[in-house]
Amino acid sequence: MKFQDLNLANELVRAVEEMGYETPTEIQASAIPLIKEGKDVFGQSSTGSGKTAAFGLPILEKISHQGKVQVLVLVPTRELCEQVANEFVKFSKYKRVKTLAVYGGVAIGPQIKHLSDTDVVVGTPGRILDHINRRTLDLRNVHFLVLDEADKMFEMGFVDDIKDIIKYVPKHRQTLLFSATISAEVMYIAQNYMNSPEKVEAEKYLEKGQLKQVYYNVLRGDKFSLLVHLLKQDPPKLAIVFCATRDRVSLVGKNLQKQGIQALSIHGGLTQARRNEIMDLMKRGKVNILVATDVAARGLDIRNVTHVFNYDVPKTSKEYVHRIGRTARAGETGKAVTLLCQEDHENFRRVLMDREIEVEAAEKPYFQKLQFEVARAESRSRFGNKRFPRESSHGRRPRHWR
Repeated sequence: MKFQDLNLANELVRAVEEMGYETPTEIQASAIPLIKEGKDVFGQSSTGSGKTAAFGLPILEKISHQGKVQVLVLVPTRELCEQVANEFVKFSKYKRVKTLAVYGGVAIGPQIKHLSDTDVVVGTPGRILDHINRRTLDLRNVHFLVLDEADKMFEMGFVDDIKDIIKYVPKHRQTLLFSATISAEVMYIAQNYMNSPEKVEAEKYLEKGQLKQVYYNVLRGDKFSLLVHLLKQDPPKLAIVFCATRDRVSLVGKNLQKQGIQALSIHGGLTQARRNEIMDLMKRGKVNILVATDVAARGLDIRNVTHVFNYDVPKTSKEYVHRIGRTARAGETGKAVTLLCQEDHENFRRVLMDREIEVEAAEKPYFQKLQFEVARAESRSRFGNKRFPRESSHGRRPRHWR
């Protein structure tokens, strides 16, 4: 099947083909005809499966430039907000439609200025509510409401914000909801705010046979040394290393760089400009290792990931599946590696309660013990005013998280 087989407008097909896409993904082939028919759609599909085009293309076909907000797309993170908005701009290359990304952490003035002549608004719930309260965003002409990454928005505590936003959107609209997983909150929104939605399902996270999942039992002080060994012995084309906290993301990223590994760190504490710079370097192939928190990584459109490393074990099977679902896509193979120490066992047991998850124990290889430098501020915050001793050349290591 080609995009023209979906009976999309010629200008949209032309734009998509110029972006390098010829064959629609599973979610696109399923959702686009239903959206074109005017039906509400409930799509279950993972990040990176092409769902932005699945809802963006049929929406763009139905609107034209009016200088009024006709489309509202709600997303959980700033990165996803920019990505979705940029995709809309690319899709509408040959059609006069204006799109605006609206999120917090940046000046609100330019957003207010452009909202007076915008057709599509892609925004995070908090900043959208801010504009509503300021009366700088008029949603009375919205015909399409999209909830993208709905499960993540609810995990981040936006469910009440979303309910408040929907109050300002006309009841006679087309509502499209896309979610990687189905939670009670997702079902509540689908049942109470959608009109007999058609469900489409595609791109399952766990592609057995394509994804190899292993774990290594390791002392907590040896996690970093083993990670470096694995990265050097089996160099990934593109890898994401997941850590539990911002501090650990920064420390692991900096220590990887000291070992000569091209790695960058991304978390919620960075400025938007820095986050954009990191993503640009990743897309241009300048860096092949991204160290990230779950929140920062969710919604990032990072393709061709060959390896996922769980430096810290997530607390739930759902979060584990979100992480490893970054690799082994579109028929490609991938590897998910979990570094498991004594303190991780409780979380790991919760992960394995999902019987669909099959993780094999891997034999721990011989690896060189490396120094892991901890910032002085972090050392004091965790251990009072005592400073860590540095590792000696004899391989002695302070007892702390790596």
